[in-house]
Amino acid sequence: MTIAQPSRPVAARRRSTRKQRRLMLIGAAGAVLSLAAGLVLFAMRDTIVFFYGPTEITQKGIAPGTRMRLGGLVEKGSVERGPGQRVAFSITDTTTTIRVNYEGLLPDLFREGQGVVTEGVFEGAGRFRADSVLAKHDETYMPREVADTLKKQGHWQPGAAGPSPVPATR
Repeated sequence: MTIAQPSRPVAARRRSTRKQRRLMLIGAAGAVLSLAAGLVLFAMRDTIVFFYGPTEITQKGIAPGTRMRLGGLVEKGSVERGPGQRVAFSITDTTTTIRVNYEGLLPDLFREGQGVVTEGVFEGAGRFRADSVLAKHDETYMPREVADTLKKQGHWQPGAAGPSPVPATR
C-alpha cells in the first residue's frame, strides 16, 4: 500500500486560510480602532469647538469653574484699565455680553470693536477670568498684491471688501 502524497491544492488552501485569518485580524483591528476613535470624538463633541460666544455660554448653561475659550467683539466703551496690568472689558456677540477680567499684556491688535478670543475660566453670572487674550485680525484684511490683481481683473469692489487693503510686509 502506498501513501499518497498531499496534492498541491491542499497546500494552496492552507496558505489562503492563513491569508484569510490575517485579513480578518487586520479587519477586526481596524473596526476596533474606528470604534475607539468614534467614542473619543463623541465624548469630545463640546470641547472640539474653538471658542464659544457669549450667547452660546448662557444657552448651554455652562457650570462655573469650567475652563474654556470665549470669543466675540470687545464692546465699545467697556475697557477699564486698573493698577498694574489689570484690564476689565466686555465681550459681546450683539445679543449677550460677558464681563472679562484679565491681568497681563494685551496684544497690539486689541481694541474696542475688534474681535478677540480669550482663554480662561467661566466664573458664572456673566463673568469670565481670562489667562490669555488673542486679538483676531480683521476678516476684511487683504494683501495689496491680491487687491491689485482683483483691480486689474475688474473684480474689485471697494465698498464690499471693507477697508482699503493693508500692504503686505516682505
